[in-house]
Amino acid sequence: MGLLALGTALDWPDAQGYAQQVREWGIKQLLEIWNKAKHKERDAMLWGDEVEYLVVTYSKDDPKVLLSLRQADILKALAADEELSTKGGCVPALQDLGSQNSNPLPVFHPEFGRFMLEATPGKPWGIGFKELLGVEPDMKIRRKIAKEHMKSEEYPITLTTFPRLGVPGVFTDPYYPPSGSKLRSQFVPDEIANPHIRFPTLAANIRWRRGRKVQVNVPVFHDRNTPRPWKDPTVNYHLHNWPEDDDVRNGASPDDFIHMDAMAFGMGSCCLQITFQAKNITEGRQMYDQLSPLGPIMLALTAATPIYKGFLADTDVRWNQISRSVDDRTPEELGEAPLKTSRWRIPKSRYASNSTYISTDARLRPEYFDPNLIVDESIKSQLLAGGMDDRLATHFAHLFIRDPIVIFNEDLQELDLTKADHFENIQSTNWQHMRFKPPPPGSDIGWRVEFRPMEIQITDFENAAFSVFMVLITRAILSFDLNFYIPIVKVDENMETAHARNAVLDKKFYFRKNPFTQRQPRSAVTSGTNSPVISRPATPIGPVEDEYALMTVDEIINGSNSEEHDFPGLIPIVESYLDSVNVDVKTRCELSTYLDLISKRASGELWTAAKWIREFVDKHPAYKHDSVIDDEITKSLVGAVIDIGDKELAGKGWKGLNVPNFQSLLGNFRTGCRGTA
Repeated sequence: MGLLALGTALDWPDAQGYAQQVREWGIKQLLEIWNKAKHKERDAMLWGDEVEYLVVTYSKDDPKVLLSLRQADILKALAADEELSTKGGCVPALQDLGSQNSNPLPVFHPEFGRFMLEATPGKPWGIGFKELLGVEPDMKIRRKIAKEHMKSEEYPITLTTFPRLGVPGVFTDPYYPPSGSKLRSQFVPDEIANPHIRFPTLAANIRWRRGRKVQVNVPVFHDRNTPRPWKDPTVNYHLHNWPEDDDVRNGASPDDFIHMDAMAFGMGSCCLQITFQAKNITEGRQMYDQLSPLGPIMLALTAATPIYKGFLADTDVRWNQISRSVDDRTPEELGEAPLKTSRWRIPKSRYASNSTYISTDARLRPEYFDPNLIVDESIKSQLLAGGMDDRLATHFAHLFIRDPIVIFNEDLQELDLTKADHFENIQSTNWQHMRFKPPPPGSDIGWRVEFRPMEIQITDFENAAFSVFMVLITRAILSFDLNFYIPIVKVDENMETAHARNAVLDKKFYFRKNPFTQRQPRSAVTSGTNSPVISRPATPIGPVEDEYALMTVDEIINGSNSEEHDFPGLIPIVESYLDSVNVDVKTRCELSTYLDLISKRASGELWTAAKWIREFVDKHPAYKHDSVIDDEITKSLVGAVIDIGDKELAGKGWKGLNVPNFQSLLGNFRTGCRGTA
């Protein structure tokens, strides 16, 4: 999350009147950036990762584990640390974690929840292979530094969601009763959100624009003792604090769904995001397109979110829950009422999978585009008149169908073309699974692409593995000119499929059968004896339906030569890429360790975090197989995660770790070139 602006935020009735002005000024700022940066070139690709933490209060003597709401105090302590704030040099403690890395100290940022922290590296990563080996030690030092600036009983953990967020009773430290004028939730207090004016205003204005509270309904997992039908026992149908309390009486909480009613249930989730800087806009647009179909696959592969509000869910990932938590569409835009005041029906929340491709690639066929894409034609015309090409103009004209949700009165006085505040107002609140980011005005930053779907993992090793894998597959895409295009509506379907319980093994996803311009035999790709031919043909011909097939995640990641399709696999493609460049033996071994983790997750040899959590709950002596996750189970689960993290930071392998099924989650990934497990 970037710097947070200060000012007087307008409530929605006032902000609504300025929405068109913000859109118009935002487009002017975008065109200013476009005309200055469209020919911008960079010599090398840079990238960065973002790791988000939950901060919990945990003591072996306390029966409950709680969310700590001391984000501001922790950030203040970090800012007051002279070494962190001024030194900016190497990190001596990295030597203790087994790295020769000399990156500047990491940077910590606030997030939506007062129980969250975000950490990024002190400077962008390059693409040197040895530099990739610095990611894991850097992630470890971030966690170590964060912990050192907390109270002794506070811990930064990388679970996607807190299992008891929103349950009746005490789940935060300090405690605040639920409800409040901004969220108006019957489950969580306003104080759970970052107090910066942007966050409560965002939550309130989404609710205000929508005309009711958000409805975050997740199907409950029906265990053998779970009632049918199941009614969410935490819902109070008799509240009358706010007009929105009528929502549940009007059907907002259906049977067999866990019901949540506030932005905190989505934006309070943690994730792992990767941002790539391209050498120029053409390369950035290519990365955006080719990584888009990978989004659902990586979402399923990193699944880590099986619990909400004290109940087991029948889904494994967070994406749709965040989407619903910030869905500001009116009944007219949702198609629930005839269009009268709204301009169009909008098929997706502003937090959703991509709706456009943007590359100038000749292989991008018209059949891949969404035939029902909604765009603001007047904005598209302005962009075309300003010199932007049709595909990119269409992309931004689609993003700008949304209203700005948070408007600061001070920003409305005059248009400043040296800034991007009005453009970012809308750009940054379109939370799609890929984001195309123009260079900020007045900086030397290039065109960037943000890969957003992955779930945060329990260990730094896993988070580093997925980060490094995404870097390597991106390099392979560019080096081999790979083609992963499928119709964008199939990407949408895949995102839905990724939500299914154990989708990584039990579901199939649409994926392109032949990613190469001219196909090499699979044996050549697997063995690395040849690199794929990369000469690019003209626009493909033939039925689009023949270009893709339904595949398992295992087939997509590890490859398949079945009778149905012969797909090389993303891991073999990356290995072929590594064979084509100069990598020393030790570095290759270390990188292969990361690839091996991902390969085994895809095959099912190792479990996803979601499966591990489910098995942990299922075998817990306090679990009654009724889908309820009580305080005792939650404390045991969080305690296990803390133990895993402490053992990892100790840097002496996993021996002696008394955590159920830990080997099924991580195996023996301290063997081979990494030493003894």
